[in-house]
Parts: sequence; C-alpha cells; structure tokens
Amino acid sequence: MRWTLHVDWRAGLSLVGTILAFVSLAFTVPIVVALLYGGDDLWVFVVSMLLTAGFGLGLRQLDPDPDPGAREAFFIVAMAWLLVAVFGAVPYVLAGNGTVSQPVNALFESMSGFTTTGATVMGDISFDTHSRAMLMWRQLTQWIGGMGIIVLAVAILSQLAVGGAQLMEAETPGPGVSKLTPHIAETARVLWIAYVGLTALFIALLYALHLLGYAPNMDLYNAFAHGFTTLPTGGFSPEARSIEAFSPAVQWLVVPFMFVAGVNFVLWWHVISGDPWRLVRDNEFRLYLGAVSGLTIVGTAMLFLSALETPATGQIGGNLERSARYAAFQIASLTNSTGYANMDFDAWSGPAKGLLLFAMFIGGSTGSTGGGIKVLRWLVILKTLRRELFTSVHPEAVRPVRMNGRALDEEAIRGIYAFTLLYIVIFFVGVGLFAADAARVGFEVELLDVISASIATLGNIGPGLGTVTGPMGGYLEFPTSSKLLMILYMWIGRLEIFPVLVLLTKAYWQS
Repeated sequence: MRWTLHVDWRAGLSLVGTILAFVSLAFTVPIVVALLYGGDDLWVFVVSMLLTAGFGLGLRQLDPDPDPGAREAFFIVAMAWLLVAVFGAVPYVLAGNGTVSQPVNALFESMSGFTTTGATVMGDISFDTHSRAMLMWRQLTQWIGGMGIIVLAVAILSQLAVGGAQLMEAETPGPGVSKLTPHIAETARVLWIAYVGLTALFIALLYALHLLGYAPNMDLYNAFAHGFTTLPTGGFSPEARSIEAFSPAVQWLVVPFMFVAGVNFVLWWHVISGDPWRLVRDNEFRLYLGAVSGLTIVGTAMLFLSALETPATGQIGGNLERSARYAAFQIASLTNSTGYANMDFDAWSGPAKGLLLFAMFIGGSTGSTGGGIKVLRWLVILKTLRRELFTSVHPEAVRPVRMNGRALDEEAIRGIYAFTLLYIVIFFVGVGLFAADAARVGFEVELLDVISASIATLGNIGPGLGTVTGPMGGYLEFPTSSKLLMILYMWIGRLEIFPVLVLLTKAYWQS
C-alpha cells in the first residue's frame, strides 16, 4: 500500500530555512562581544553564522515560493525549534572548551537555552574555561527563545504573515494569544515591543544599582547577561552560583521582574496602552498573583521558623528579611519556570522543598514566557470541578464555565483536560525512564532527583531538587541516553507537546 502525503513538507522546510537564515543574524551579538572583550573564539561565531545562514538558504531553495496551509504549521514550528537548537549548539562544539564541547552536551545546552529551561551540563561556568562571548551567546539563546522564535519571525518576515496565526498558535505557550490588532504580524510586533521594553528597563535598573554602589559586581556585561535571561524566564547565568553571587538589592530587584515575566504579555500591552484595570480584571492574573503571594507567605513562615543556616547565607531562621527574600525569590523563580537561585534550596527542610515542588507544577500565565502547565488551565479545571459539584445537586441546571465574563467552549475545556492529563502521564513516564536508565549504568541517583529531572525538563524549569539536579548542581552526570530524552522533553515541553507529538501520527501525514 502506497502512502500519499497530505503535508507540503517542501514548503514547510523552505520556511524553516527562512527562519534559520534570519536567526543566524543573532550571532552578531557574540561577535561584537568577542571584539569588545578580546578572546580567540571570534572565528567560532563567524563560522557558526555562515553555517546557519547557508543551511537555511539551502532549505529555502526547496520551494522558493512556499504556500503552506494550517497543517504545515505544526511541521514548521517543530522543525524550526529543533534545527535552531542544533545550530545553536555549533559554537560550543567548535570552541572545544569544557564539557559542552561534546555534541550531545552541546545540543542539551542549546536546547535548554532556546526553550528557556535553564538546565545545564556546563561543568565549569567561568571565564577561565569559556570566553565572555560564549557565555553571552548562552544567555542570548534564552532571550531569543523567550517570546518565541516564530513570533519574532512573523513580526519581521513578510513571508510568514500569511498563516502567521496558525504558526503563533502552535508555538505560543498556553491555550493561545489574543489577537490585539487586525493583522497577526502587527500583534507579533506588539508582543515583542513589550518584551524588548521590559528587558531594556530591567537592564537599566540592574546597571543603576551598580552605579549607585548597591551591586558592585553587576557591571554592564552582567546587567545585559541577566537581562537576557530574566524576562524570558530562562535562568542561565554567567555566574556559577547564579543570583546568589549578587547583593540582596539585586535579588530583590529580580523578584518582581520574574513575576512580571510570568504574566500574559498581552496584559502588559494593555497596561502600557493606558488600560491598567484590564490587568486587575483578568481571572488568570488574579489566581497567579494569589498563588505566588500565598506560597511566598507560607515559604517565608517555614524559613523564619526553621533553624536554617548556611555558610553562604548566614542565619536564615529567625531573620525576617532573609526568610522573605529567599522564599519570595525561589517561589517566583520556580512557579513560572525561571530557574534562578539565590541560595542552595536543597538545604531547605522536607516540607519547604515540598512547597517548591508544588510551585513547579503551577507554571506561568498563558501568553507569558513562563513554562509549566499554566495558571489558566488550572483555573479552568477548578471552575469545571466546581460546576460538577453544583450540577450534582442541581442536575437540571445549565452552567457554563466562564473566563473573564465569557463562556468557554466545551471543546476547549476538553482540550485543557486532555493536555493536563497527557502532561502528567509524560511526567511519570520520564520519572520511570530516568530511574531505569540510571540503574542501567550504575549511576546512583535519588528518587527526588529523577522526579525533578522529569518535571524540570518537561516544564522548562531547569534546576530541580536533590543532590544532582539541585540549583547548584547540573545534569552532567546523567547518562547520554537520559540527556537525549531530556532534550526531547525540553523540546516538546516548550511547544506544549501537541505540535511535536502530532507529527508522529499517521493521520497527520495521510488523512
């Protein structure tokens, strides 16, 4: 029986090539950094740019005048993210420095960067091993991936304006992004304008703290480096100890911007446009604010009442400022999948670490750069559960689930339940596979580590809990086969599972 493909893969790969050629321009940033700070790896980024642009333009020739349909959107989005991560790994391999010079590790680091996961296999994060240009490239990958490669391409490239809505729907985290303007390309520009503006504001404030003497080591390089990874909820840092390396003033400043990054950027555009009450009226924002605030209060109380003390932080128990700072920081970081750390929270008590694990499952808001299941889905699930309780008592009642005053379509509700169930199933499958693979090679790992590895990669969170995957650790010790599975988990997690898994079905290609 002969297969008849119903997917225009040539048109899809042609547009993927266009996106690759466009993304190759990002290598300009590390090239400039290499020129400013010196180093012998300037050629690495020049060659990487030429390879990426050349391959992209080569794919473009498969169909010089592509006309993709809605079906091709899944293929374009999935392949674009995979190939961008592959070519993003080229500088690590060419430079040949440290653990990321090994191809699988390089792909892991690149995929973690572009998907804003923040998990790392870079064994030595220092300027002794890696150049400033290389570490800035690592930071930049998260900023590019934060608002979305496809959203950026739709905003800039006229070839993607047609069908851009389907592409953005397939890529954007959450059930969807509201159409702010009559043209989808203009909507993409609006989202990126808000993203760039908030990033620039954060960089300016970080450097201002340095100039005012409140952050001695937050120089201009570090301000840009952390600006590139906070708003995309990425979590990479050129400092081995993450945000712990900076003053309390910097840590407090990072907290609200991590929170901001977990809010729907459409709402920030409304705020900037003069409608701040749109933020207050939004059901998802109120639940997100309540969840972060509630968990922070509980976490602060747990730390304050504990006897926790570490050489790096000093006495935390009984100190309200430190308890509040460490709790607020880690809750904000892990709730929306940023993955920064201002201390080794593996030293927290069992119940306190359980609180952090709970926060990992919440996720950011739809239309934000945050990962996870997303607050909107949890809100819809809670509302439908309340409806089921009501209709159990009043079976004749018709009670639609409403969001911001509008009734949700029952098909959309079923989709949310299907995604959440699939997410949880894939999470548990990952726990089993990571544990089995570790046992296969004799790698001793705790159950908490494999649980963290599964949720942290699928939810694009980055650091987990445990001695291996903790905030000051990394994923370097895991077997190569586990790293490959983690790369898959980061990829499907960033694209919310369906755009990748649908490519594995026979119906997608034939029906």
